[in-house]
Amino acid sequence: MKLAIIGVGYVGLVSGIGFAQFGNDVICADIDANKIAQLNRLESPIYEPELDKLLIKNVEEKRLVFTTDIHNAITQSDVIFIAVGTPQGSNGSADLSYVMATARTIGEVFRQTKNSNKVVIVKSTVPVGTTKIVEKIISSYSNSHCCVASNPEFLREGTAIEDFLRPDRIIVGTACVEARSVLDRLYRPFSAERIYHMDPSSSELVKYASNAFLAVRISYMNELAHLASALGANIDKVRIGMGSDPRIGSQYLYPGPGYGGSCLPKDVSAMQHMANIVGLDLQIINSAQNVNLTQRHLLGNLVSKCFKTLRGKKICVWGAAFKAETDDIRESPAIDFIDDALASGARIVIHDPQALTNCVERYKDTVTICNDMYEAARGADALVLCTEWRQYRSPDLSILKENSPNMVIFDGRNIWDSRDFDAIGLNMISLVRFYHESELKSCGVDIENQLDPVTMFNTPSDMISAR
Repeated sequence: MKLAIIGVGYVGLVSGIGFAQFGNDVICADIDANKIAQLNRLESPIYEPELDKLLIKNVEEKRLVFTTDIHNAITQSDVIFIAVGTPQGSNGSADLSYVMATARTIGEVFRQTKNSNKVVIVKSTVPVGTTKIVEKIISSYSNSHCCVASNPEFLREGTAIEDFLRPDRIIVGTACVEARSVLDRLYRPFSAERIYHMDPSSSELVKYASNAFLAVRISYMNELAHLASALGANIDKVRIGMGSDPRIGSQYLYPGPGYGGSCLPKDVSAMQHMANIVGLDLQIINSAQNVNLTQRHLLGNLVSKCFKTLRGKKICVWGAAFKAETDDIRESPAIDFIDDALASGARIVIHDPQALTNCVERYKDTVTICNDMYEAARGADALVLCTEWRQYRSPDLSILKENSPNMVIFDGRNIWDSRDFDAIGLNMISLVRFYHESELKSCGVDIENQLDPVTMFNTPSDMISAR
């Protein structure tokens, strides 16, 4: 098929490359001339495993082209995907200005060419009802009907190519028989048995419902980690026990510094806004969002407690991206920590395998950027792990000890074993694990035991028995 992808951001670029990989002729169009020029030099503007290789392969095999000529891309294609951004607005809603502008452009091209016999697919994440509005806008430019469908993406940054080429589900939302037939034909080579048909409104809500549910799981585990710590339980063991239940599963049960990135925070806010419009109070979703807002500053609070002041302290940050295998720092918990530490007067040195360019763009000369993870930590008062990149999972502790013997280490992702650090004489503290009073005293803070379970539950002393 001949496809046009309007919008060459994260979703548009991955989708365009993925469709080309399955033999389609794809034109990716965007108004950003710098981005298109970069892609025509076979340089990807984003980092994603395997993306560069497939980009080069499909351009060289002439199945994939990039252009700023959106009108021509629409004219030359049979199927047009709207994959432009829907950033969060000031009131929490999704900003649909780019989607609506694209719909108007498509309508104008249809009127000029007198050809609306094409299928338009809304790939962007949009609030319920948007697909119908897009259809009305396009149809207003022509007397003939245009088929429009909703086809939300479910790409995880870091595994997006794999997610696209081997999807766990494909959602098609349309009442148009022609659009349904075209999408079935387009996706059949991917996974014919996992195509689910529904109305556009349900299709749009599936995307938001999925992301909001993941946000709830993450916030639930973060709250549970606090309870486990207060009660002296091991949250890692609790997680394993919970995840072994097939009704629950093990994914998204890892406590940490809170969820971030370009999707979950934005989509949860958009879902809250949709609920407010129809007069509903989504208490669970609201609570998950509130928990996350607190959790994202927990790491900064923990580091601050371990020093009388952060002013003048050198803090090395390992990882700035919101998750491993991406260069995306949008809504990253690491950025919250860095901002908090800078506001407290700390000197920040950042290492990240892929996100340093984005850090430079954000912070300019207010932080120090270092390409070597161990050199970044040299002479630091604290080392803070913010992103769980593979190369951080088994660091050479002897180098850390030699470079900074008195450094306090904070595991913001709970991936390290404190026994390894104890053995070499380094003080390591995990974000959401239980600590004895002596562990926190050792880094300069006297924190009293906050919970005595026997006293808390008013257990009579005669019920406490060796039996």
